[in-house]
Amino acid sequence: MSPSDRPPIGPPDRLPIHDVLPLLLAELDRHGTAVLTAPPGTGKTTVVPLALAEAGLRVLVAEPRRLAVRAAAKRMGVSYTIRGERRVGANHMVEVVTTGVLLQRLQRDQELAGVDVVLLDECHERHLDADTALAFLLDVRDTLRPDLRVLATSATADALPWARLLGADAAGGPSAAATGVAPIVRATGATHPVEVVWAPPARPVAPPHGLRVDPALLSHVAQVVRRALAERQGDVLCFLPGVGEIARVAGMLGDVEVLQVHGQAPARVQDAVLSPGSARRVVLATSVAESSLTVPGVRVVVDSGLAREPRTDHARGLGSLTTVRVSRSSAAQRAGRAGREAPGAVYRCWPAAEHERLADHARPEIALADLTGFALQAACWGVPDAEGLALLDPPPPAALAAATRTLHALGALERTSGGAARVTGRGRRMARAGVHPRLARALIDAGPRAAEVVALLSEPLPREAGDDLVEIWRATRRGDDGFAARWRQEVTRLRRTAGTAGTAGERLADDALAGLVVALAFPERVARRRGGGYLMASGTEAQLAQGSRLGSARWLAVAVADRPTGSASARVRQAVEIDEDTARRVVPVTVEEEVAWRVPPGERRGDVSARVVERLGAIELSSAPLKDADVREAVLTGLRTEDVLTWTKEALAVRDRLAFCHRALGDPWPPMDSLADLADRWLEPELSRARRRADLERIDVASALRRLVPWSERLEEVAPERVEVPTGSRIRVDYSGEQPVLAVKLQELFGWDEAPPIAGVPLLIHLLSPAGRPVAVTADLASFWRDGYRSVRAELRGRYPKHPWPEDPLTAVPTRRVKRAPR
Repeated sequence: MSPSDRPPIGPPDRLPIHDVLPLLLAELDRHGTAVLTAPPGTGKTTVVPLALAEAGLRVLVAEPRRLAVRAAAKRMGVSYTIRGERRVGANHMVEVVTTGVLLQRLQRDQELAGVDVVLLDECHERHLDADTALAFLLDVRDTLRPDLRVLATSATADALPWARLLGADAAGGPSAAATGVAPIVRATGATHPVEVVWAPPARPVAPPHGLRVDPALLSHVAQVVRRALAERQGDVLCFLPGVGEIARVAGMLGDVEVLQVHGQAPARVQDAVLSPGSARRVVLATSVAESSLTVPGVRVVVDSGLAREPRTDHARGLGSLTTVRVSRSSAAQRAGRAGREAPGAVYRCWPAAEHERLADHARPEIALADLTGFALQAACWGVPDAEGLALLDPPPPAALAAATRTLHALGALERTSGGAARVTGRGRRMARAGVHPRLARALIDAGPRAAEVVALLSEPLPREAGDDLVEIWRATRRGDDGFAARWRQEVTRLRRTAGTAGTAGERLADDALAGLVVALAFPERVARRRGGGYLMASGTEAQLAQGSRLGSARWLAVAVADRPTGSASARVRQAVEIDEDTARRVVPVTVEEEVAWRVPPGERRGDVSARVVERLGAIELSSAPLKDADVREAVLTGLRTEDVLTWTKEALAVRDRLAFCHRALGDPWPPMDSLADLADRWLEPELSRARRRADLERIDVASALRRLVPWSERLEEVAPERVEVPTGSRIRVDYSGEQPVLAVKLQELFGWDEAPPIAGVPLLIHLLSPAGRPVAVTADLASFWRDGYRSVRAELRGRYPKHPWPEDPLTAVPTRRVKRAPR
């Protein structure tokens, strides 16, 4: 159908998108793919699908959020589908779905029979489901449906990466194939001007840390909202990072009509937000309100400048949200909410200078999130390694590897004879469940009754929920709020999904069932009490909140946990008390012979441990002594990691002499900085007899070290322990420094103009007073007697009159005694 043959387009009220519709439809006809960029409020979400439908095309619109799905479908009067909910609209040519629902459809029917165009809305938000869905759609065009049109829309102007991705599709027309870039259609110009008002706090506030936001900032945001109400007309839309912050700011706004909008908001609140109010309203929202819907009546935006991003600790299997500064592109999106219907204003709660230091764009979810669900989708699609998928950003290798390991552990993947990974029938069932693969595993294994617990864990729990998951479950059963309604709806869906799955949980009491479900979903988080906290099967320490009702539990199945920034321990958010039988049922128990150098928990000193150990993951269940074990390697580990030998003064002196020989002469004298590596040479036969730390502590280290003297050398000749001085005294040489030191009383060296070198290294003489205190240091005695002795003599002979201080020390008789008293 040519553009001239198309029926009339769109509603009578003209929006900026109408100016580019003919071009957009023509480009889609010609190339099959296109990118549409349009600022907020231009009508791309609702006008374009209806125009495509009027052209006789069946349209599937994919939105990143459920709130946006409902809003777009309501405005267009079309059908919509979200997880567990479907509504049929008057116009059957258009259906709006979440990107998650689109992925499910693609897995069931790769050809998307009955769909002519897929419109992926708000691609700039870089949600993982949207990125994955686009990759699958381009694969479908390339292999099965070259006629399937794909339109990516974005509220930002940076469309070239998307155009290259869509243009690389081999199913494109001649122009796309020639340039490798899909056509970009731009709807230009903001609908209405938006004035920027910089409104930073008067005093510095603490930066966000983890989930913590400085209460002073929230108080300031509330003040700015009140200021905006006083200075401007229309409703106020205020952006905050999370549900908790929304509730706190709402509590500071007094008698103003406040609507709280977030992913957990009940449908009645979402409907109220999307309908004009009779009085001025303040809408407090998370990032869900950045795009995809227009909140009628809003003329002012107050932006806290904060958002939440996922963080995943792949090594510990822990995920959490963290508070971050908003990006400049997100700040622009938020500001655009104020100008959708009329000129407006945005109050930014940070300084203008700081705005320039913000990141250009938020990081894509694929770079931050747990990739287990993505990896399962890719495996079901036939590409377990995600190689070849048309993604703007590849998945981080470490995150994808961790996700793949998890899927193998859950039984969703298996190895082929060639070593490649492939999805199992069980894995496909897990993918169809529409929840995280971990929860799907629990649903499949525990059976339909598990649906109630799985539904509870399939979305964030209410902010006021405690850490006892069973109590939350019971309260939700009794509840009549939006969360409880959504939970019941999801339970119904999951029970249908479970069908005649496993029956492990059918005869269990509620507490036991909840524990089994959580343990099946998160086996590495099964935890046993240790000291004042818990040790998870993964090896991670965990702590309950102070005063938790679960504090007396010996075993826990941890459903939700995170690791605060800078903390080595996980923080338990929600858990269930379980018994050891449940733990053993879910986590494989191993029995191993362990011979190692082990430091017991809470101790500083290690010892040889030779045991038969029964473990549940990292949790030690029991142990028994292992007799006649070869402990040599464990003993060597102790030597390398701890100071277990008894270093007497004699042993230290021998070590220093040997170290000096190595510095002065090199080979064959061995270095002393790697004694543990030389243990075979100097600690036999003691090493062979040692069974524990005490045996090592009893070794005569001085005698053992002498075994390191090369067979062709004599230590006493090369580095003598003592040197004889003119009085006949044999003085000990100190080899602990870079140069050997002889500390001797000055009177004993009379007549000695040169000290003998040791191994070619001059002796460093420390000349001592009669009281044994250093008075001079020299490596050249002749020079000292000539130049330095006079000042020493002048200073000390009055203090020590009983000792000789001759004018010519080179001709004087050396002595250890005082002068004889005159008769």
